[in-house]
Amino acid sequence: MSDVFKAVKISDHVYWVGAVDWKLRDFHGYATERGSSYNAFLIVDEKVTLVDTVKAPFLDEMLARIASVVPVERIDYIVSNHAEMDHSGALPATIQRVQPEKVFTSIKGQEALKAHFHDNNTYTTVKDGETLSLGTGTLAFYETRMLHWPDSMLSFYDADGILFSQDAFGMHLASAERFADEIETSVLTYEATKYFANILTPYSNQVVRQLERVLALNLPLKIIAPDHGPAYRQDLNWVLELYKTFAAQRPVNKAVVLYDTMWGSTQTMADALIEGLIAGGSAVEVFPMGVQHRSNVATALLNAGAFIVGTPTLNNMLFPTIADVLTYVKGLRFKNLIGAAFGSYGWSGEAVKQAEQILRDMKVEIVTDSVRTKYVPTQENLQECHQMGKTIAAQLANLKTG
Repeated sequence: MSDVFKAVKISDHVYWVGAVDWKLRDFHGYATERGSSYNAFLIVDEKVTLVDTVKAPFLDEMLARIASVVPVERIDYIVSNHAEMDHSGALPATIQRVQPEKVFTSIKGQEALKAHFHDNNTYTTVKDGETLSLGTGTLAFYETRMLHWPDSMLSFYDADGILFSQDAFGMHLASAERFADEIETSVLTYEATKYFANILTPYSNQVVRQLERVLALNLPLKIIAPDHGPAYRQDLNWVLELYKTFAAQRPVNKAVVLYDTMWGSTQTMADALIEGLIAGGSAVEVFPMGVQHRSNVATALLNAGAFIVGTPTLNNMLFPTIADVLTYVKGLRFKNLIGAAFGSYGWSGEAVKQAEQILRDMKVEIVTDSVRTKYVPTQENLQECHQMGKTIAAQLANLKTG
């Protein structure tokens, strides 16, 4: 093990022993422009305990950080709060290396780990509210199923007031800083928003319920330590309120315009539509998909009031980039959106109707007729697009927005 990797002490008994992935740029279809981190935490109590591990390629880095505090053989317990492979990938090798007394996980966590690794390791399952004495302090376990996997749980270490929150309150952000108060707020806000929009939006109702349940426990929180990104210490209320806002999905007077184009016609229509939205007083975020990424669209939709889709027809179908992003955002189940569709075609023109149907399937309220143009739009077609924008802006102005 290299001796260049050192643990970072984050409280009296707890050290960060994770890894920073500076070069990560894609996380199962989510663009991670700022990389990420895989956070593991070492509790040095009478029972030395490792909370979560790291993605498999970073095993040696994690072990080296642990060894900078205690010999890795000193680890008595391992806790797996979340079985997703970016946190459990190094678990089998860690178990083999450490030979801990016990590995704790939720009931669903045990099922997931066995399905991942098909190993002979023995896991000790814990139930919601169960506690584990480490000596000076105690770990309490709280199941948070479907936040965002069936196995997910939180662990609270009372001696230092730390909530190990697995993916909740996390973000994909590679940084040298371990605490959020050391990082620019605008960066934190954007990356937290992007993470929630692309990972947790389908579980917004569970987020609300689980937040209420955890807060009702009145835990003496001093630090929230997620499995990705920085930990929170001075700004706990900031991130808790942020999550309440995200989960509510209250729309603002903002339209997200998504389009791609083959020969410029759909783009020309989009330009006219955008001018109509602006003239009507709406904020606009525009995503030409030839140069944009699906996860940026999802980020913008989290608080949007309108979602408008423009597509050419190719082989009687949606244009591929539009089909890609609509498939992606449909699964995220955004709420409280109005919208419409538009586009140019050559001889059949099915794509606009297909886009409109997907919007309906997403529970987007269609508030104006679609606009379709054969080949190059006329001035009359462009006026229709402009009016579509003004109509949607008027609807947004009347919405009960956040």
